[in-house]
Order: sequence, then C-alpha cells, then structure tokens
Amino acid sequence: MDLNLFLIIPFLAAIAVLFCSGLKQVRLVALTAAVIQFLLSLSLFYSYTMERKSGNNAFMLFEQNFTWFTPLNINYHIGVDGISVAMILLTAFVVLAGILVSWKMEKMNKEYFFLLLLLSLGAYGFFISLDLFSLFFFLEVAVIPKFLLIGIWGSGKKEYSAMKLALMLMAGSALVFVGLIGLYLNSYTATGAHTFNILELKDMNIPLDIQKLFFSFAFIGFGIFTALFPFHTWVPDGHSSAPTAASMFLAGISMKLGGYGCLRVAVFLMPEAAKEYASIIIVLSTIAIIYGAFATMMQTDLKYINAYSSISHCGFVLLGIGMLTHTAITGAVMQMVSHGLMTALFFAAIGMIYERAHTREVQQIGGLLKVLPFISTVFVIAGLCSLGLPGFSGFVAEMTIFMGAWQNAYSLYRIATILACASIVVTAVYILRAVGKVIMGPITNAEHNHFTDATWNEKIAAGILIIGIVAIGVAPFWLNELLTPGSGFVMERMLGLGM
Repeated sequence: MDLNLFLIIPFLAAIAVLFCSGLKQVRLVALTAAVIQFLLSLSLFYSYTMERKSGNNAFMLFEQNFTWFTPLNINYHIGVDGISVAMILLTAFVVLAGILVSWKMEKMNKEYFFLLLLLSLGAYGFFISLDLFSLFFFLEVAVIPKFLLIGIWGSGKKEYSAMKLALMLMAGSALVFVGLIGLYLNSYTATGAHTFNILELKDMNIPLDIQKLFFSFAFIGFGIFTALFPFHTWVPDGHSSAPTAASMFLAGISMKLGGYGCLRVAVFLMPEAAKEYASIIIVLSTIAIIYGAFATMMQTDLKYINAYSSISHCGFVLLGIGMLTHTAITGAVMQMVSHGLMTALFFAAIGMIYERAHTREVQQIGGLLKVLPFISTVFVIAGLCSLGLPGFSGFVAEMTIFMGAWQNAYSLYRIATILACASIVVTAVYILRAVGKVIMGPITNAEHNHFTDATWNEKIAAGILIIGIVAIGVAPFWLNELLTPGSGFVMERMLGLGM
C-alpha cells in the first residue's frame, strides 16, 4: 500500500480544480478525488488488517523514509498503525460527505473546493507522518484554509470568528513547535545527531525534567486544537460561523488532529511526564465535559448547540488519554472516530435545515418531521448518537472510556469517571429538547410547508456518515481490533515505567 497516494490525490485534485472552467467541472474533480480517497482508505484498512493477521507485529506498517533536509536530519518519513488507519478512515468519510454537502456552492467555487481539498491533504499528511517536523508542517497546512473558509464563505460574525480561530490555533501551533524543538534538541542518535524521527525518539531515555517541561508545551498546544479547557473558546464561534462543509471538517477532522497529537507525540514520546501530569489532564477534561454539557443547555442556535456539545465530547477524548490505561486509550481513539462522524452528520443536518429555513434558532423552527422527513431522521440519528444510545458509535466509545477509566483505583479518577458518566443525563436533556422542538410537534411557520426534502447528494452524504456510525455501534469489534495494537504500544511504554 503506497501511502503517498493520500497526499498525491488531494494535491493534484486541488490544482486541477483551479483550472476548471465551470461549476460542473469543479464538482466533478472534487467528488472524483473524494471518492478515490474513500476507496483508498478502505483499501488501506483491508491491507493493514491482512498484514496484522499474517503475523506482522511491527510498530508501523507501510513505512517509507526519504531524506528531506540533511543538515537538520529532517526526513519525509511516513507509516501507519491502527490508530492512524482509523483517523484516515474518518477523514475519508468526512471529506466525501463534505464535498457532497457543498454541491450547490456557487460563490468562488474553485477557491472553496481548493481549500477543502487542501484541508484533507493536511489531515492525511498529519496522520501518516512519523517525522515530527513533517507532522508539524501538515498541521500548519490544515490551519490557514479554515481561516479563509470561515472568513469568506461563513455567516454571522465571520470575520471575528475566523480571526479568533486562526489566532488560537496559531498559538497552539507555536506551543506545539516549542515542544517538538525541545524533543529534537534533547535527542541524540547513534551518530550524535539530533532527530525528529518518532521511531527513534520513542527509544530514547529523555530526562524527566526535560519531559515535564516540553510535555506541557506539546500537550497544551495540541489540546487547544481539541478544545482543551480553558482554551476552548474558539470552538463555538468558529463552528457557528463556518459554512456547512467547513463545520464538518473543523469538528469532524481538525479537532481530531489535537487528540491524535496529544496521544502520538505528548503521551507516547514523554510517558514519564504523562504520568506526572495525568491528574491535571483528568481534572481539566472533566471540567470540559461538565461545562460543555451545561453550556449546551443554554444555547438556542443549533450550531452553537453542536459546538458546545463538541467541547463536552472532546473532553471524553482527553479523559481517556489522561487515564493512561489500555482500555481508556482505545476508547479515546474510538471517541475521536465516533465524534468525528456524529458531529459531521449533525452539522450536515443543521446545514440542510438552515438552507431551507434561513434560521438556526430553535424557537423559530418546529414540526419539520412533517415536511422534511429524511432530514429530520438524520437530525434525530445524530442526536441519539450524541447522547449515547446503544446501537450507535457514541455508546461504544463512551462506555469503553468509562470502563478503562474505572480501572484506576485512585479516588480522583473514580470521582472524575462518575462525573463524566453523569454528564450523559445532561446531554440527553439538551438533545431531546432540541429534537422535540425542531422535529416534533406542529409546524411553527406556515412558509415551512413548502420545504422540499433532502436532495440526492444530501442523502448520500448523510448515508455515508450514518453507515460509519452504525458500523461501529452494532459491530465495534473491528474497530477495537484495529486500535488494540496501537494503544498496546502506548501501554508498553507506560508499563516499562512501572505502571
């Protein structure tokens, strides 16, 4: 399996889009690229699974390593484990759904689809990078398109939201860069050179005081991307002002860059510091879970409801990582995949409603089930997944985190687990209330009787995401088997420290 294809396809498609002569050609090129990426991700999943079943227990599979910049020992080094494969699958699902949802985009359509494809390029590159410098490079590739997508094609306070998002994420990137440079300068290969290579860094015994210093930079920096409390304030404004596909990308993919970075870089490469800071991570993530849930109850805008809900759900990701048990870490990655699919579906449904009603205010919408049965069903499914209904991915991910968290006998950890569990009740309240007011009951506006239900592209986009949600919810074993080796390598690092 050639992982370079995940970079070549979106890059060539992004360039090709700029030379298209009309909207039809732009859409065709973007959709073709998204479909190819989707098929490649399924092929990667199959190839990876077959390799593991054949007895290949290497840490990373399908590696390729080329010298990029010799003086600083920077390499173009790529490879995947189960965690990377899961993130690539998530990216492919969301990219395809996002392209389909954007089918009617006419304003500066070339530039719009170019930026969406550039975002996918950055995400794929980030998830397959095994060199910290190239990992940071692809992280930056995924930042600027978000600013432009919100600032140009957004709604409401779009300039303010775009600037706030960009400044917050650039601040996070700066912290990440300090953490990565710190690791680089405190690493020494057999030849005495410094290295950015993750596979070399994992075998080095970096002193605890150095780990503690640079773990803080790396974890907080990546944490900003995944709504770490109290650095979460960019999330509601960014989500609410972004166009539909950008919201799907932002919540479904971009926020997962942070969770993946926290696990792959901060925890995996600096395990002793992770143990030292675990209690702080757990406290902050628990606050995010509770705060996000209660803040969501106060919202009346559908996008703000999903945005604040994302803060709460991403808190579960950091909680699972902070617990530092095999089960909890596996659950954290499951939550990243589940939340990516679920929140992308939610934003897609909200975008479909807004396109017809021209409002996202809960009080101004009602009885949509009578006029928009398909879109209403999608909205309900996303909501039920969010509140953790069995049969959907949200239940599997959250229960795995709770089970892994309870394996820690420390009082603080048990209290955090109980509080996180209790947040499910609050989640049920705001989800059922939103569903009741928007979907059920009488039609609140007579003009809504003339709405037309989902178009073919919207149905396919929603169907793709629902398939992913149900596939995890009904048969989670395949995802668990995919993630177990990767989370197992993380735990080997922890167990080597006497956990």
